[in-house]
Amino acid sequence: MRKPTIQDVARTAGVGVGTVSRVLNNHTAVKDTTREAVLRAIADLEYTPNPHARRIAGGKSYTISILLPVVTTEFYVRLLDGLETTFQEARYDVAIFPLLDRSRLERYLGSHTLAYQADGLVMATYNLTGLFDQHRLRTQQPTVLVDAYSPAADCAYMDNVCGGRVAGEYACTLPGTLYAMWVETELDQLFTTRVFEDRRSGFCEALAAAGRVMKAEYVSSFDNLAARRSATRLLDEAELPCTVFASADLLAAALIDEALERGLRPGEDVRVIGFDDQPWAESRGLTTLHQPVEKMGQEAAALLLSRLSGHQGPARARKFSPVLVRRSSA
Repeated sequence: MRKPTIQDVARTAGVGVGTVSRVLNNHTAVKDTTREAVLRAIADLEYTPNPHARRIAGGKSYTISILLPVVTTEFYVRLLDGLETTFQEARYDVAIFPLLDRSRLERYLGSHTLAYQADGLVMATYNLTGLFDQHRLRTQQPTVLVDAYSPAADCAYMDNVCGGRVAGEYACTLPGTLYAMWVETELDQLFTTRVFEDRRSGFCEALAAAGRVMKAEYVSSFDNLAARRSATRLLDEAELPCTVFASADLLAAALIDEALERGLRPGEDVRVIGFDDQPWAESRGLTTLHQPVEKMGQEAAALLLSRLSGHQGPARARKFSPVLVRRSSA
């Protein structure tokens, strides 16, 4: 049997081919009843659009480029899940471009590269916002920032200052000396990030308001071995019982593991507050700041799709606030 065509769908739904095309492209100028009739015809006929023909007919690539520092951390896996889910629902493919280092970023600053041949661009985190504000990113297509803020572009971002403040306010209600563990980024200046600086700012603000001070602070690069070394040093020097704000769940998990190995009781001898609420945090009993990472990605994708559908107007910002989730570790 031959494959059903867009003409077959139009005939079955009792509409024109142009209407079917608008439904396939999620165009807003289609009545709900008409859209339902077309979607029903597509399902009944098991029609699958020809992506090549769709691109030729529309003069568009139906591809979104996503530039982000890395793709291997849990945070970026979750962020990509939110972005891809929304773009795929709108029938857009996604091309992922991990920057990894300065040389790759410099290569992407030229508008001739493959990343800029897409219909839209998503830029994630780090100091890309500064490059955008300096007009070094010569983008002609709609662009959205995610997990970063700039007044010059649509963006969806996390309020890390608020998250740090919430962690600090809660830590001040717990007994014992106060400590903190921070992530120290080791990339060059183009890849600096305000995420952990903002978390520290909010945390210190809350402690100052409560008249509390940190006994000591520890830093770690973002990997398991370094986190465990920092946790070892902290517990070697800690006055117990104590409360520790670990600015990323990875650090918090390392601290809990080290405490258990020493026969200490997380939640009593060492109270641990993390930040991220990674998928495994609940099973570890980790008190942490929940980040709606997938939702932030979905909102960033929705902002970009609205631009691709013709939305005009000034840059829009969508701010997300972390929420404290209390579990047995604190």
